[in-house]
Amino acid sequence: MISILSTTPISPVHPVTNVVPLSLVLLVSLIKEAFEDWKRFQNDMSINNAHVDILQGQRWESTPWKRLQIKQDGYFPADLLFLSSTNPDGVCYIETANLDGETNLKIRKALERTWDFVTPEKASGFKGEVQCEQPNNSLYTFTGNLIVDKQTIPLSPNQLLLRGCSLRNTEYIVGAVIFTGHETKVMMNSMNVPSKRSTLEKKLDKLILALFATLFSMCVIGAIGSGVFINEKYFYLGLRGKVEDQFNPKNRFVVTILTMFTLITLYSTIIPISLYVSIEMIKFIQCTQFINNDLHMYHAESDTPALARTSNLNEELGQVEYIFSDKTGTLTRNLMEFFKCSIGGEMYGTGITEIEKGGAERAGIKIDDDEGKRSASAVHEKGFNFDDARIMRGAWRNEPNPEACKEFFRCLAICHTVLPEGEETPEKITYQAASPDEAALVAAAKNFGFFFYRRTPTTVMVRESHVERMGSIQDVPYEILNVLEFNSTRKRQSVVCRFPNGRLVLYCKGADNVVYERLADGNHDMKKTSREHLEQFGSAGLRTLCLAYRDLSREQYEIWNEKFVQAKSSLRDRDKKLDEVAELIEKDLILIGCTAIEDKLQEGVPTCIETLCAAGIKIWVLTGDKMETAINIAYACSLVNNDTKQFIISSETDAIREAEDRGDPVEIARVIKDSVKQSLKSFHEEARHSLISTPERKLALIIDGRCLMYALDPTLRVDLLGLSLICHSVVCCRVSPLQKAQVTSLVKKGARKITLSIGDGANDVSMIQAAHVGIGISGQEGMQAVMASDFAIAQFRFLTDLLLVHGRWSYLRLCKVITYFFYKNLTFTLTQFWFTFQTGFSGQRFYDDWNQSLYNVIFTALPVIIVGLFDKDVSASLSKRYPQLYKEGIRNSFFKWRVIAVWGFFAFYQSIVFFYFTASASRHGQGSSGKILGLWDVSTMAFSCVVVTVNLRLLMACNSITRWHYISVAGSIVAWFVFIFIYSAIMTSFDRQENVYFVIYVLMSTFFFYLTLLLVPIIALFGDFLYLSIQRWLFPYDYQIIQEQHRDEPHEYSRVQLPETSHLSPEEARSYMISMLPRESSKHTGFAFDSPGYESFFASQQGVGVPHKAWDVARRASMKQQRAGKS
Repeated sequence: MISILSTTPISPVHPVTNVVPLSLVLLVSLIKEAFEDWKRFQNDMSINNAHVDILQGQRWESTPWKRLQIKQDGYFPADLLFLSSTNPDGVCYIETANLDGETNLKIRKALERTWDFVTPEKASGFKGEVQCEQPNNSLYTFTGNLIVDKQTIPLSPNQLLLRGCSLRNTEYIVGAVIFTGHETKVMMNSMNVPSKRSTLEKKLDKLILALFATLFSMCVIGAIGSGVFINEKYFYLGLRGKVEDQFNPKNRFVVTILTMFTLITLYSTIIPISLYVSIEMIKFIQCTQFINNDLHMYHAESDTPALARTSNLNEELGQVEYIFSDKTGTLTRNLMEFFKCSIGGEMYGTGITEIEKGGAERAGIKIDDDEGKRSASAVHEKGFNFDDARIMRGAWRNEPNPEACKEFFRCLAICHTVLPEGEETPEKITYQAASPDEAALVAAAKNFGFFFYRRTPTTVMVRESHVERMGSIQDVPYEILNVLEFNSTRKRQSVVCRFPNGRLVLYCKGADNVVYERLADGNHDMKKTSREHLEQFGSAGLRTLCLAYRDLSREQYEIWNEKFVQAKSSLRDRDKKLDEVAELIEKDLILIGCTAIEDKLQEGVPTCIETLCAAGIKIWVLTGDKMETAINIAYACSLVNNDTKQFIISSETDAIREAEDRGDPVEIARVIKDSVKQSLKSFHEEARHSLISTPERKLALIIDGRCLMYALDPTLRVDLLGLSLICHSVVCCRVSPLQKAQVTSLVKKGARKITLSIGDGANDVSMIQAAHVGIGISGQEGMQAVMASDFAIAQFRFLTDLLLVHGRWSYLRLCKVITYFFYKNLTFTLTQFWFTFQTGFSGQRFYDDWNQSLYNVIFTALPVIIVGLFDKDVSASLSKRYPQLYKEGIRNSFFKWRVIAVWGFFAFYQSIVFFYFTASASRHGQGSSGKILGLWDVSTMAFSCVVVTVNLRLLMACNSITRWHYISVAGSIVAWFVFIFIYSAIMTSFDRQENVYFVIYVLMSTFFFYLTLLLVPIIALFGDFLYLSIQRWLFPYDYQIIQEQHRDEPHEYSRVQLPETSHLSPEEARSYMISMLPRESSKHTGFAFDSPGYESFFASQQGVGVPHKAWDVARRASMKQQRAGKS
């Protein structure tokens, strides 16, 4: 709008001078967009020019991108219906790393009806009709039917080969194209997650609105002043003329309106049009050069660096108050090992977990090292870490219940979707599994003598040892009739298989609460014993699953299978119907036992959590594990300790059990809801009382998913939120993915706190997207979480650097960039505003058009970008050593209206100095020729003072000054003088700006100009210097105290002192150390002085007496360092 107004007669400035800076700003943005488009174009070309074999007639023709032939290691160019393969039984193996990051091979099975269409001759004769769902972005679902010769055959994800996957261990396959281009599932997933805007950016919008309001107010004042000034008594000004003339006193209303638009054009510099582009550039460089290249967040073992998937949320990382974390694969390693088990009511396994050792230490019990010694029967390999001679090497035959042992091992060997790879020997075979749990269970079956070694679309081959007699070995084919797959809602997996002797059995494994609900009546003693074992396993921090089975008659199976086939053929709600059909057969189960798998904590997790808690961040753990496991993980992670007061809301109470025994669903729901409501209210009162009586004691809320479902009810949400916000940590167990997202949204919207979610699996995606900031961990469960995240890291411990270093720095830098932009634009515009009062509110410009236009894009642009990239209040190591510094970001200490008001006040003060001091002092000034100084002399002099002052003011605001700061500030000032020298020299009398001609040369020929250029910036900055001195003396920020304590250290020296190189190889560690060596020293400005309210912070950090004066702070810190050096 401003550019359009500048083309009208009422504009006081030339239109070109408005269009040029706007064009420069847009050009920078366009260059960035063009670069990203070029990268996308290169990717598109590489994909579009890839060659595939297409069936033409009865032969295959190779062409760039009907019916396709994909060869081994080739990529699928479209979503294909898998028809046939060179492998027997219509099987192929694919790798989905391009889709979800999983390198485990997956099996796909063609329909038996299409197996024969392998050769070109047969493939060309294939005719059929495909009925399927509309294109969608769900990678793991597909419903449809294939009609061949009037026979309808249901299609499933097993027959779908997605674009981007690659073919492995298969010579070639034949497929028919279903979805192409943007309708393929991978392309529909490539659409960006809805854009997130940082809290700081939203507050910036309010500041921009305030600037528009200020602009409007200034224009109204000027317009009213113009209407008042225009008067008949000023006849000598020659204002009389046509009524429509801008300054005709006969029509003051027109004068007022036209002056309003004139002043809008004149004062438009108050709006920082280049601010958003500068912020975008700063954020982009912060992500690509700082976060992505930080070796502190590089995981050498997996060769995974940190990855910023968006640059919109850098500063949001510096204000996080709540972290919502998954457990498995996020806090733990997701490297599962079969550790213990319970079979037929008997517990097996003698090992001690890390959680048990930690619990013993908390209780003051010393564990004898001899207990850690393993027997000769112990086996430790990938996925299996078990020690109990009673069931190893066929010894299970001598146990009280050998039949239960046999069923237990068979369930492990049959009930899964694992793919074997390599030689069919126990020593050389490897298992490709969808999850580490499945691989661990199959590895356990192998070590117990039930070796799964081959899979076809319809059978699994198991080599069973010691079944008939000790030492006997037999290969047994089990026909897999149906697979009822695991999902996060069912929390169980079942297979229906037929034994060689015709026996039909359903094997089921799943979460204990799900399996127990489906057990047949009777056998109470074993159920009770097994539940006790489950609780013991959970207390040891182990992941548990229950195993059960059911014998089926032929009639039962055939009736059920008919319903299963119908559900599988359904095009609508297929998954829902399959779940309903599964419920019909997954009942009256017989419990076999339960497994216990250890998932050890990731390295550095307890230390990381302690540091984050010290930084004022509250951490919630949301896990699907049982309550005992979750509590013990919380102990191991230092989320809770023996002094923590725990508020436990569980559905395992006597009242709820009694209601469950009666079996009335309505009554059960009422009892649970009443119990949750009562617990929330009583715990809330107890928590408030605890905060008053013992404020130093930590509080923790622990709630299970069943109770959480009722606590999230609209009538109880407020109570849940109130209690949760009082607690220092919260643990939610047995929660679903939906509940994870609901809990995150509850705090995000209800408490209006900045939230961060972190997880590694597909079940964490909704939680990651619900939070202000989503962090994905690239781990064992694929890349779904990473693909949905804003930032990706390899280990949980890297959160310390991401938040306390990069997040905090980004927040501080952007706050400084925004407030400085506000200050320098307001200063510049107010100078013009004061001049308006001297010109009868006519709209006469004070500054030359080109000077005004290049002020933001040339003369003050680079220094603020340098500050946004390199300014550091304290070093990275000090940021982690003093995590309490992070609280300043949580409190938003550096972007409050009070801070903005201070910058605005000094902009107001300096603008008065620039105009009135310069104008008044030059009233009697004259050039070397004796000619008095005119408007453009005063204007150029004032502009020079503005450029010098605002650049020097930025240096005063810097916490660390490097050569780049000096170069950018000096370069900006020099750029102004170089420009004005050239600009003044080329002006001619024919130019609209003829009055600027030679003005700088006239000024520089006078002593008055140099004196003004020296004194005006000093007077203008004196107020800032006085304020900053008083602020640091009496009201220092936390970081200023740390600055003072470490002011004699090089800025990056502390970062070298505390390198995190334990995860690096010697060569990598050496390279890392070299890269972290200080390249240049940094100078902190001023001193940090102690004051009331900061003594406790200093004392808690250093463990010394409370100092009373600033010099006492520095003296004690210095003496302590000297004593440490002497010792």
